[in-house]
Amino acid sequence: MTTVSLTLSQVFDIALKFYHAGRFAEAEQTCLKILSADPESAVALNLLAVVHMSLGRNEAALACYARALSLRPDFVQALSNRGALLKAMKRYDKALQSYDRALGVQPDMVEVLNNRSGLLQELGRFDEALAGYDRALALRPDYAEALNNRGVTLQALGRHAEALASYDAALALRPDFVEALVNRGIARYELKQFGAALEDYDRAIALRPNNADTFSNRGNALGRLARHEEALASYNGAINLQPHHVEALYNRGVILHKLKRFDEALASYDRALSLRPDYPEAMVSRGAVLHDQRKLEEALQSFGRAIALRPDDAQALVNRGAVLHELGRSGEAMESFERALAVAPDHVEALTNRGVALHELARYDEALASQQRALAARPDDAAALNNRGVTLHKLQRLEEALASHDSALAAQPDYAEALVNRGVTLYDLKRFDEALTGYDRAIALHPDHADAHFLKGLSSLVTGDFERGWIEYEWRRKAPSAKITEREFPQPLWLGDTEIAGKTILLHSEQGFGDSIQFCRYAPLVAARGARVVLEVEEPLEELMAGLAGVARVVAKGNTLPSFDLRCPLPSLPLAFGTRLDTIPANTPYMSLPKQALEYWGTALGAKRRLRVGLAWAGNAKHVRDRERSIGLNNLLPLLAAEADFVSLQKETRPEEMAILKGCDMLTFGEELGDFSDTAALISQLDLVISVDTSIAHLAGALGKPVWVLLTHAPDWRWLLDRDDSPWYPTARLFRQSETREWGSVIARAREALLEFAKVADSDTAGTKPGHDANRRFESRA
Repeated sequence: MTTVSLTLSQVFDIALKFYHAGRFAEAEQTCLKILSADPESAVALNLLAVVHMSLGRNEAALACYARALSLRPDFVQALSNRGALLKAMKRYDKALQSYDRALGVQPDMVEVLNNRSGLLQELGRFDEALAGYDRALALRPDYAEALNNRGVTLQALGRHAEALASYDAALALRPDFVEALVNRGIARYELKQFGAALEDYDRAIALRPNNADTFSNRGNALGRLARHEEALASYNGAINLQPHHVEALYNRGVILHKLKRFDEALASYDRALSLRPDYPEAMVSRGAVLHDQRKLEEALQSFGRAIALRPDDAQALVNRGAVLHELGRSGEAMESFERALAVAPDHVEALTNRGVALHELARYDEALASQQRALAARPDDAAALNNRGVTLHKLQRLEEALASHDSALAAQPDYAEALVNRGVTLYDLKRFDEALTGYDRAIALHPDHADAHFLKGLSSLVTGDFERGWIEYEWRRKAPSAKITEREFPQPLWLGDTEIAGKTILLHSEQGFGDSIQFCRYAPLVAARGARVVLEVEEPLEELMAGLAGVARVVAKGNTLPSFDLRCPLPSLPLAFGTRLDTIPANTPYMSLPKQALEYWGTALGAKRRLRVGLAWAGNAKHVRDRERSIGLNNLLPLLAAEADFVSLQKETRPEEMAILKGCDMLTFGEELGDFSDTAALISQLDLVISVDTSIAHLAGALGKPVWVLLTHAPDWRWLLDRDDSPWYPTARLFRQSETREWGSVIARAREALLEFAKVADSDTAGTKPGHDANRRFESRA
């Protein structure tokens, strides 16, 4: 039998074939046979090192490379392979030295240039890496791997269009180059070419259907195309292939959040965080879901954990500030926004939210400055434009506010909030038809938009369209802008649509004192339908309301209610009775006063010497329109020139006005005015009340006392438009701001009327006139 003797070269070829076939043990044994025959075979040592690398024996591989290079210091392949091993072991400096030695021997070895550039890329030395790829491609223009890697480096440099060209060149050479397809998809995604990116991902998946990263990237593109269900399926595909794919789990949570599947979104974020506890993006997004679920304290904790992981995470700081703001912790919210801006001075959301917080603190000039900074960074940001409009409105820069809302809508035509806020500005410009059109557009976009309905109701009511107005006004209890906390009762709401004879009905207050005083007039009408009326009002109104006709029992809010069958908020009674302008129940007075209070205040004022005029210049400082309707005591000082005794009807005087009040010739009672029965009894001793739009005006009107009401240019709906009388209060006379929207001319007209009225009153006292009328209109005189 003949024995065939193989040369060492042939044995080496066999070892190489074993290696390429993945038969590493056999490749190792064959290399050892060669080395037993030729211990100085650098080629065998190199191959054995590669086999060791494949088997995870890195130190053994390094030892083989060291022996090979001691035998052949200029062995370029061993230098290159050792560089790759050292790079994998994160021994970057030594890896770079190995590549440099290889290139010192053979400067035009494109594989080494490519691998060395990959190392530089991993070290973040992108410009050097790019130069290396360019050298390799100058030597071999058809080197597809270098073209792909060059694209990755260009993307790291933010040069996505150039990266795209590099991927195109690689794919022109190798159309089935999966990595280049995926990377080109990423470049197209960054260039916002989401449809084209999706095509690349689909081609890559067709070629290699088991790549979880590609499914995850495909989900990102679908998400940006708002194809959320498909995106969700793609993320699920990635997770099915690789259950611990953290990025896919995170992005799946993002899509579930957009689909408002909040619990599933939280579960997806939690799975991602269980795999990577130090994942701040997942913490931030988890907090955002909890925020939307109104779990504010839990959201705050999630944002706090994100900030603990990454203290300079601007988005986490912004989101934390937003939650703190909603929790009423304004100081901490501002601190969080300021920290975000210290990290990212042009962070639009931080500037916008900071502006909102400053706005709600009534620091409007600072709020505007913050919004302007946001718009300098992102001029077409619809939210910032809308918020700027709201602040400009507060600053009474109405035309600018309108322009800002228009810009917001140009940037985002379906922005319902901007339509609504634009309507508020149009209301103050008395352009009600345009306001109503805007509210209708918002309602068409979001049929349940409570603010749009409520504000549409106000615009309808102020223009006298009560038929439509009362219906839309019912949305107030759901409208955030109305700031009403809806009461929860098991008893059904009555709005005039059922018989109530023999039933007990609760009429309950809902808003301010003025509303209760205005609408309690309906109580006798409810009783006239055969119902037993229980009236619930704020405690300061309890004694005053006790004498209201038709009321069986008055209960102070907060006390235990008796049993009842139906209920109706006081401001809903006009709807229940189908009230129109010509059917307002306006017989006054409709309140009777406690005898004890009348006697007390009659004695307190003493004998009447001349005309008595009560003044009220400020309402509740927390009222949403207090800045417009309260005018400041100093504005009323010209009225004191009339021959009259003036009485302050203010229960509380703001600190900044105490000195002015002490310097006035005016009677003040302050804390002696215990509740509204005291105030009503005091008003009954007066000849005239002059008041801004507060509960005092309603009280005087309800008592049938002459009352002059000083109104803003665009008043509260109940005072209607362009008339100097009120269908709600026959004894009222209205003094309105002109187009100038200032109080000086209003006070001047009231002063002139008061001087004339005082003369008439003085003549009456002398017996020269049969009587006097506080609402008599006098011609102006030079």
